[in-house]
Amino acid sequence: MQATPSAIPEVILLEPKVFGDERGFFLESWNRRGFAELGIDHDFVQDNHSLSVQGILRGLHYQTEHTQGKLVRVVSGEVFDVAVDMRRASPTFGRWVGFTLSAANRRMLWVPPGFAHGFYVSGERAEFLYKCTDFYDPAHEVAIRWDDPDIGISWPLVDGTAPTLSAKDAAGLAFREAPSL
Repeated sequence: MQATPSAIPEVILLEPKVFGDERGFFLESWNRRGFAELGIDHDFVQDNHSLSVQGILRGLHYQTEHTQGKLVRVVSGEVFDVAVDMRRASPTFGRWVGFTLSAANRRMLWVPPGFAHGFYVSGERAEFLYKCTDFYDPAHEVAIRWDDPDIGISWPLVDGTAPTLSAKDAAGLAFREAPSL
């Protein structure tokens, strides 16, 4: 597994070693000992799997209590995946990083607790898997606007068309109004 810290060092881009031949491929997507050696030493308590079509944007979400770290990957299609630092005491507070994750590149992203997370489906459709370090807690979930100018995420919108959002995401808070961690 190759681990590359992003511009926000705690957010780590992971590229698994892939063994392939004419039959297909094999990769190890999780190994507690191997990830601990990379500095990702967490227990996961919940696995999630979503399917979305092109133009869907999910996020930006985080929890103010029971904060979740997420190990994310795409097993079908392609997304642009984003993490925003919500830790007020952090030197990178309010900054974001984004990466293309796809079934073809097999990359994974470690999004530690304390970050808002979201993704945009840039391919025809995408199946997105993520492991969480704490349980989903809707009473403490926050959604931040995907297009907040204070964050300034450069989403790769297909044909420049605004994304399709859930009602919760459409009503997201401005970054300045959102509680920090």
